[in-house]
Amino acid sequence: MSSIIAYVLVLITCTTIFQIPPTCKADDIELETYIVQLTSPQGQEFSQPRDLEEWYKSLLFSETVVSVSNEKPIMIHMYHHVITGFAAKMSAQQAKAMENMTEVLSIRSESMDAAIEDGVDVLSVSLGGPSSQFYEDIIVIASFAAMQKGIFVSCSAGNSGPYNSTLSNEAPWVLTVAASTIDRRIRTTVYLGNNKSYDGESLYQPKNFNHKFRPLVYPGKDGKLVDVKGKVVFCDGSRRCTSEHVKAAGGAAVILANDKHFGETTIAEAHVLPASDVGYGEGIEIKKYLNSTSSPVATILFHGTVLGINTAPELASFSSRGPNSASPGILKPDITGPGVNILAAWSKSDDNNTRNKAHFHVTYGTSMSCPHLAGVAALMKREHPDWSPAAIKSAIMTTASQVSLNNHAIVDQSDPRLLPTDVFGIGSGHVNPSKSNDPGLVFDIQPSDYIPYLCGLGYTQKQIELITNKKVSCSKTIPEAQLNYPSFAVSLKRGDSKTYSRTVTNVGMSNSTYTVGEIHVPHGVKLVVSTGTDTGFGLSQVHELSFTAVQQKVTYSITFSRDATAEVNGPYSQGHMTWVSGQYSVRTPFSFKFE
Repeated sequence: MSSIIAYVLVLITCTTIFQIPPTCKADDIELETYIVQLTSPQGQEFSQPRDLEEWYKSLLFSETVVSVSNEKPIMIHMYHHVITGFAAKMSAQQAKAMENMTEVLSIRSESMDAAIEDGVDVLSVSLGGPSSQFYEDIIVIASFAAMQKGIFVSCSAGNSGPYNSTLSNEAPWVLTVAASTIDRRIRTTVYLGNNKSYDGESLYQPKNFNHKFRPLVYPGKDGKLVDVKGKVVFCDGSRRCTSEHVKAAGGAAVILANDKHFGETTIAEAHVLPASDVGYGEGIEIKKYLNSTSSPVATILFHGTVLGINTAPELASFSSRGPNSASPGILKPDITGPGVNILAAWSKSDDNNTRNKAHFHVTYGTSMSCPHLAGVAALMKREHPDWSPAAIKSAIMTTASQVSLNNHAIVDQSDPRLLPTDVFGIGSGHVNPSKSNDPGLVFDIQPSDYIPYLCGLGYTQKQIELITNKKVSCSKTIPEAQLNYPSFAVSLKRGDSKTYSRTVTNVGMSNSTYTVGEIHVPHGVKLVVSTGTDTGFGLSQVHELSFTAVQQKVTYSITFSRDATAEVNGPYSQGHMTWVSGQYSVRTPFSFKFE
């Protein structure tokens, strides 16, 4: 299936490709769901799907497994594409017996109901979890299988920000997506009795609310009971107070201020009475006013949908951040995309709150930004059907934007000061779909290139085979930063000098020459770029990349050096460089760890 319908179906369905079937009981013996990954017998080929399925059954229903429990195991799913293996319900004793079989690579008490069928080009996976070894997180294994079949995988970075090293889905073969705002607000304005005003948001925009000043009360101020009837109620931390609570108590309106964790990210909630969600900084100012007078008053104005907010995009406070714990030599997240106040299809069964019983809902999260990037990848795949997942990822990353609509640096909403964010927040930047379709150069990676990278991480052969689902050899290893990735994560001690190479593929003009444009590195770090073509006697040292054909590849090297005496600011820093040719500007971001 290659029509646009295929892409649409993938975007709609694939965020739920992983699920855990319920535990069942029979005669007081719990049968839990396990996923069993196998290695094929040496020299045996399964020419027909039914041959493979019969082999699966012979293992699951063998006397070794069946005899240790009164209950017969139940086959749930037999995998043909994702891994060699199956999912089944078994008792703990049966799982233990299965684990001891020589064919079993691993057995886990969870299920991955994933179907990577012919014709699927893009997967959007809005699931994650704590950082773990690649051979332990199921999504990593499934996404590797997808990547080997040419399927692009977009994954959520997670919603555990603004804290460092909170990322999910850090593997280099997936696109890890952060969340940022869009240029639309569903605006409210809080007016105070001191003539100061603060903008917020609310999906509920009443037409008949009387905008007169009403008494403003703060139930949490002194820990005392407060009469809220007919008043505007200020709540400290919008996640601990709801408009339902205030309405039930007879309040006329509510101001919901973020706690420090949620920063300046405001959400357009479907409130049940006049309300305004405001940021943490605005909440502090409102509390100052409350403490400044014995008779505070406030009202809320409603402006409906406001477009063209030129401070967008801004990094959402909840978006998970790097550095990458699972693989420190790979910079993550890769990209950021629209993930705040997104109108999305909504299952009525997904929320017990009666106000959300609708087919659509305005919501937020990296589970919103991840499908946006999957959509961009799907459109690119239609335009460039021969591009690999790595080439598509590279095009998205190297053309991303680092500035908002007002041409200032993208800021971080986790701090009321709205300081510029960094590469551990937005990776390469905010997605630019138009530019990504014509990037000029791409950093391509073949599935086999990940083997020496995984070997370099120190994984054993068996652990790598759990990821790749095939026999591997660690005869060659590379450091993480040597993987042909569109970004760098470099660790430098005083006096260190490290050299890595990159190979770019020309997907732009056939006859073109790229020269080094911007180079930005922190104080105490020096960068040297060595480029050229192989003359048979090594690289001839010139400082440009010249191409005479589309799909031509050129390799260059970058040497990062740290001064032995210069002081650096903090344990981490960042930088970037660009290759420029006419309309093209190919940007590579750097992160630095100073040891």
